Amino acid sequence: MQQSHGTVIGRNDDVREVADALCATGDAARVLLITAEAGMGKTAVVEQARRAAIQDGAVVLRLGWKDEDADDTPDEIVIDSGCGLFVEDPGGCLPPLTTARRVRLRAAAREGQVTGLSAFSEALTETSRQTPFALIVDGVERMPRSSVEALVLLLRVCRPRGVPVVLAGRPQPAADPGRARLTAAADRILRLPPLHAADVATLVRVNIARRFGRPAEPALADAVSRALGTLTGNPRAVLSVLHTLDERDLLELDGQLCLTLAEKHLRLTAGLAERLVFGEPHAPAGFEIVRAAIVAAHGLDHAEVRVDDVSRLTPAADAQHIERTLDRLVADRILAIDQQGRLSFAVPALAAALRTLPGRSGVRDLHARLVTPVVDRLGAEAAGGGYPGLADHVAAAGPHLDDALAVPLLLAAAREDARINWRRPARAYAAALRRLAPQDGRTRGVLTEASSLGLRYGDTGGLLALGEPLLACLDLRHSGTTEDTTEDAEDAAEDAAEDVTEDVTEDATGTPADLQAVAGAWVWAAVHEHRSPYADDTDPRYREALERLPTATGLAALGGLYGIGPVTLRPALTANPAPDTGPRPGSAPLPSPAELHLMTAAVGSDTELRRALQGLPPGTIDEGALDSLRNAAAYADLAGALTAVLGDRYTAAPESVAAQYRGMMRDYLAGDWDAALVGARRIEVRSRTHGAAGVPHLARALAAEIHCTRGDFARAQAWLALIPDTLTHPLAARARLAVRYWSGEKEALEGAWHDVRQARKSGLLAGVERVLLRILSLAALADMTQTVQRALEELETLHEEAASPMTREVLLIARGVAHHDVDGALTADRMLTSRGDVYLSVISSLCLAYLTDDPRAWLTEAMRKAHNLALGRPFRTIVNRIAQLRDIPVPRLRQPDDKLTELDIRLARMVSDGATNRQIAAELACSPKTVEQRLTRLFQRTGCRSRTELTAAWLNGTLTRPTPG
Repeated sequence: MQQSHGTVIGRNDDVREVADALCATGDAARVLLITAEAGMGKTAVVEQARRAAIQDGAVVLRLGWKDEDADDTPDEIVIDSGCGLFVEDPGGCLPPLTTARRVRLRAAAREGQVTGLSAFSEALTETSRQTPFALIVDGVERMPRSSVEALVLLLRVCRPRGVPVVLAGRPQPAADPGRARLTAAADRILRLPPLHAADVATLVRVNIARRFGRPAEPALADAVSRALGTLTGNPRAVLSVLHTLDERDLLELDGQLCLTLAEKHLRLTAGLAERLVFGEPHAPAGFEIVRAAIVAAHGLDHAEVRVDDVSRLTPAADAQHIERTLDRLVADRILAIDQQGRLSFAVPALAAALRTLPGRSGVRDLHARLVTPVVDRLGAEAAGGGYPGLADHVAAAGPHLDDALAVPLLLAAAREDARINWRRPARAYAAALRRLAPQDGRTRGVLTEASSLGLRYGDTGGLLALGEPLLACLDLRHSGTTEDTTEDAEDAAEDAAEDVTEDVTEDATGTPADLQAVAGAWVWAAVHEHRSPYADDTDPRYREALERLPTATGLAALGGLYGIGPVTLRPALTANPAPDTGPRPGSAPLPSPAELHLMTAAVGSDTELRRALQGLPPGTIDEGALDSLRNAAAYADLAGALTAVLGDRYTAAPESVAAQYRGMMRDYLAGDWDAALVGARRIEVRSRTHGAAGVPHLARALAAEIHCTRGDFARAQAWLALIPDTLTHPLAARARLAVRYWSGEKEALEGAWHDVRQARKSGLLAGVERVLLRILSLAALADMTQTVQRALEELETLHEEAASPMTREVLLIARGVAHHDVDGALTADRMLTSRGDVYLSVISSLCLAYLTDDPRAWLTEAMRKAHNLALGRPFRTIVNRIAQLRDIPVPRLRQPDDKLTELDIRLARMVSDGATNRQIAAELACSPKTVEQRLTRLFQRTGCRSRTELTAAWLNGTLTRPTPG
């Protein structure tokens, strides 16, 4: 059990109760039984309580028992009952027994157990009158039956007066009457519950920090808890999982270690027998059960298994044997059964540990045996339609099932299951495509069905898995290879393909429309994962194939404009686009050519945007949706742009990089920057560990900007270093300028001008206004009048071209700074408050503090907003400059004479680190209630209304230095 600064994490109240029991000698002496499942920290609680009691002046000894298999006894025995129990005193706290007393004890033991224990009790009582002491008995579940009976008699019949006894052990089975009587002998039973989530987080944080020297991100504790299943909150299990992690499984971001290992691979470490003991300690598992658990771990990793599936196995004798084995695994709480009869591991980390052990042989055959009886009875297609769950078994069986059986079953199962459970049919389609050759007439139809399913449910992983079979089909079309005409492929393939390939049109490239649609779906998934077909690390075969497909090319080019891969040539925007009659049949989640045209135009000029609108039916996009589209384009929010244009037709892929980036952007604009940084770390981890994910440069840029504005330049530079200088998207340019300027680089402004030119050259106008505003603001701070005027002129030109709400807001602020336009700055502030851009609202408040007749009020408002964002040195530099120019003192958010003590500073530091009241209480050795009271007083003295505000005040340096108190 981990300990932190002299405390047992999550067990402080329990330790105190046990320590009090150990100190209660004399008439207050009682018997306390501590009980909990294995790994819950019983021994740690007893040991910590023993130390606490000794510090309070108590004498605590151990009551031991003789091991029936051992020939010798410990040297520290001071009182031996002669009946298997003895008292150990390694510290020499008790006076030694006289020779006469030892002789009487041995004689009494020879007369019988009761007589011997009575003499033993008298010896304990007499010794306690001279030196009061307490007894500890740990691990009572390991005691031999004879020792248990002796201990029961000692406590129930011959209890030594004045000697408190603390017992610790696992819950005893009802079938063991001797141990049940031992439980009944206790005056009080203390049951240790699982640790709370906050305590688990502390345990993870302390352990990871000790091992690797850096704290763990909170998400790591959540992942460990999920992997432990029914063992969630078990300290030993938590530490066991953590022990398996090494540097390769962790990624440092923002000074925290993030988990890069997939949760399904988090595993326990102890020996196999101990792992299974977690389930049922009183009936250790034999070799056959262990082997069955290993097979189950491998089997359930690839397919869903229900209890009813076992009855279909042949021969029947095997089915009965497996049923008995499953009953034992369920009884031992190794496997669990849900209401639908599905089997799963109660502790996923146990399954992961078992999968590392040899024992996979026979797993594929078992999956095949679950399938063949049903196919023999019903036929392949009927079996798939009637039992769609068989598809996973077919996929897991691999070569143990013939393609002639497997493919019809997989396709029938996928079509039947697609309406209620999209994940399983997606796996079935993928398994079918692995077996189908590109020449097979069914392949194109399966690709079409699989891509439609993936688009309907936003399954980026499933869509990207279609890449290889899609390429094979495209290569077949363009290489002129003829279809397979062997007897193995002719009849079934022709019949199955008849409905799919009839009336399929081809475009000018000779590519059938169905393959065009599949290619478009693949690119849709790729850009959602921030992967570009044009990126240097992409397989060149995809680039060459997609260049022949207009739909795919248009989507890939759109990705470049939204910061996903390099910016390629933009599709030509026609002067009079043909009206769009709606989305293409079967591809509703994909944007039509006119909608794609609109999203492309959103990053450019207002003229392009209005012209693109003419290609859509009237009323398709209202002004609100258009503003949302422009805002999304300014922040390269692809998911937001698709939502604005497609509306209900758009199905987001929740775990995709695009969806997570959209959430990060919302948090950024709303001023919840801590949540935005969590999003950035989550996206970065996905990009490093998920095979489908690409490189999230703009999430990195936003994280760099947040850290820079907070004054944490080291972390800002670490994020910026991940972004290549060749990326000139406005968001990257903005972050690059801030980090380099505040880090003292003299060429930062010139580099920003270069980025602006490159963005405009690429047709990227959306977002450039924020880069220009930053150039203007930094130039004004340095009294660079010509640069201020140049930036203002660029903004005027940009607004004439883009005419978006964002360019207008920024232009009004810029005019306020350059020309002292108070009314314009006030208008910008109202617009920003309405739109909800908190950071730009801080800039507008600073501008108004510089311009208006009431600078103190606006500067206070700016500081209040900045307080929540935890802005650091760059902000304070500007505040001090404005206060100097307006000849006013820097406003304070609390009374200047309200000083903080060292304890207040410790509280603020721990709150800013994310510690809970229970964790702070453990650190300060007080109760959570006391922490709550101290925090309430601290909030009152600092003017903070919440932990978030206190954290922001601590991070941005507005709290005063500690004074003696």
